[in-house]
Parts: sequence; C-alpha cells; structure tokens
Amino acid sequence: MRPAFFKRPYRKLVPLALAAGLLSTGCGQQYVLLHPVGPVGQQELHLMELAAIAMGIVILVVFTLYFYAIIRFRDKPGNTAPYRPDWHGSKWLEILWWVLPAVLLTVIAIPTVKTTYALDHVPKGKDPIVIDVTSLTWKWLFEYPGQHVAAVNQLVIPTGKPVLFELTADSPMNTFWIPALGGMEYTMPNRVLPLWLQANKPGTYIGLSGQYSGTGFAKMFFHVKAVSPAAFNAWVAKTRKTASPMTMAVYDQLLKHNTTGQALYSSYPKDTFPTVANGFTLTGSGMYMVMRDKNDITYMPMQNP
Repeated sequence: MRPAFFKRPYRKLVPLALAAGLLSTGCGQQYVLLHPVGPVGQQELHLMELAAIAMGIVILVVFTLYFYAIIRFRDKPGNTAPYRPDWHGSKWLEILWWVLPAVLLTVIAIPTVKTTYALDHVPKGKDPIVIDVTSLTWKWLFEYPGQHVAAVNQLVIPTGKPVLFELTADSPMNTFWIPALGGMEYTMPNRVLPLWLQANKPGTYIGLSGQYSGTGFAKMFFHVKAVSPAAFNAWVAKTRKTASPMTMAVYDQLLKHNTTGQALYSSYPKDTFPTVANGFTLTGSGMYMVMRDKNDITYMPMQNP
C-alpha cells in the first residue's frame, strides 16, 4: 500500500525536494563561490557556512514545532490533545524564542565583524602587486603602475601574492567581481576604492560585472590568469617588448559605448587614472592619497578626505 505522503497533492513535492537538495550540495567545481582559490574567498566561504548552519538550526526548530503542532493538535477522532481555551502563553517559551535567535545572531555577528575588518586591508608584512582597474562601457581596463603595462579584458596576476586593486570608472557605476577569489567592490567615476585579493594556485578564472550597466552588460567579463611569479615577470617583459603603447587616441576609442576583445599595451598615458583615492590604506588606518612617480607608488594619509 502506498504511504499517504505519496498521494496527491504531496507527491508533487517529492521531485521539488530532490531537486532542491541536489542544487544546494555545491559539489561541482562550477559552483565557484563554494570552491575559492584564495584567502579572501576562503574566509568569506567560512562566514557563509556559519550563516547556513545557523539558518539550518532555525529551520529545523521551526519545522519541528510546525509538524508537531499540526499532528498533535489536529481536530480528528481519537485525538487526546487537551483543550485549553483560556491558555494565554508560556513565560519559558517566550524567553526561548527570543533568546535563541539572539544567540544565533551573536554567533554570526562576531566572526562576521572580525573577518570584515581583517579583510579591509592587505595583511601586514605583505608587499602587494598594485593594479589600477577602470570599468568602461562595456569593457575593463587594467593598468599596472609598477610594471608600466596595461591590458583590456584580461588580467594576469602572480600566485601567492596579494593584489591590491584600485577601482574607478570612466562610465556609469559598476561592480568588479572575481567570484573564485572573493567578493565584489563598486567602481565609481571620480572615486578610487580598494579591494585586495589573492590566488593561491595557478589557473584561469572568470571576472565579471555584478551590476547591470546597459545593452553590452552580458559581454562585460574578463579572464583572470593566475601564474607563478616567474611567469608573471616573463609576461610583463614580453608585453613591454611586443605590445604597442596605449595613446590617448586609443584610450578615447575605449571610451566609446561598445564591446571589444582582449588587448595588451606596453605603456599607457599617466592621465588615464585618478590620482586621489578614497578608501582604506594598506594598513587599514583611514583614507589615503596616492602619490605617483615613474618608479614608485606612495600612499599618504589625506588630511581632509
């Protein structure tokens, strides 16, 4: 005899429950958020796992009480549940359903705040690679001030080394996101915001925009190639030797509202990126201003940010 649960309409819920279970496992490598390859993404994944466990506890308690109530107090022949029309409440139950959520929120809040502040700045003692990122319409421009090369819609970074992205926009506001490495950050015209990420192992990852910005939004993605430090230095040397320089005329072409492929440049004009940055310093100690010369980058505190 078929169990009552598998009779209509309940049996329709079975395939939905199975599908939800399969989609929530995250076993496949295509779920890049659940398989980060850098320290930032790994710490953010730990926070997601903690929040998921806390939410699972709440769901388990709520559904347990729900099914207990509809079975125990269902009005049917033979039900011996007591009838108490003058019952108003329980002091202990009231305390329980206020204290339990507060405890769970505290368990989530403390590591979240701690991790958020820890990720605000590059770890002490680390010398990052600095990359200036400009979101255009609908393309990405990457400039390497320390290496004096530039690229469009492709990003090469060394493994095992923090990368400090300085983010701005010469187009509508957008978001810069490399899911395999960590969270996203906004790009805004006339502002520079920092985001540091790191790849622990070589590979090719997808970067994209996390905010709709017009008809070419679907093609506004780029490839991130993480290579060894030696391979990164070789790529820089090859780009300097074989690529053409970016001129202001080339930059003006990039400003047009269209999509484009990948490109490399052996140099770029210094006026294509803002010199004043709003964001945290490398040590997380407030606002900073970027002072540049041909050979170095200096971060100086801003007196009136």
